[in-house]
Amino acid sequence: MSKNIIIINGPNLNLLGKREPHIYGSQTFEEYFEELKTLFPELALHYFQSNHEGAIIDKIHEIGYGYTEFAGIVINAGAYTHTSVAIADALSAVKTPAVEVHISNIHTRETFRHHSYLTRVCKGMITGLGLKGYEMAIRYFL
Repeated sequence: MSKNIIIINGPNLNLLGKREPHIYGSQTFEEYFEELKTLFPELALHYFQSNHEGAIIDKIHEIGYGYTEFAGIVINAGAYTHTSVAIADALSAVKTPAVEVHISNIHTRETFRHHSYLTRVCKGMITGLGLKGYEMAIRYFL
C-alpha cells in the first residue's frame, strides 16, 4: 500500500484561523498540517489548497493518473461541495479513494449546504468534528 495521502482543501479554507473562528476555529490549516505530520510520521502527507475549481480538478487528475501512487484523498471542497458536479466527476474518474471532510456540520447550517455532490463518489463523509475530521479520514486509509 502506498504511504502517500493528500489533503485537498477548496475555496476560502486558506483563511482558516482568520475566517469565522466561531465556526472554523482559530488554528491555521498549515499549523494543523504540521501536527498531522507529527501524528503520522510513517506517512508521506501532502497538502493542496486552491480557490479555483479547475485547479482542484487538475490536482485530482494528477493524483489519479500521475507517477506517484496515493493511498487516498482527503477532500474538503468547501463551497464547491454543494455546487461542483465537475469535482465529483473528477473523483469518480480516478481509482484513488476519497473521504469527504467538513469542519462544520453542514447539516446544521444553511439549507443549501445540506446537499453534497461529492458524497456519492467518496468512501464516506466526516462532518462537524472540526479539524479532527482530517485525522479521522487519514486513519480510515490506514
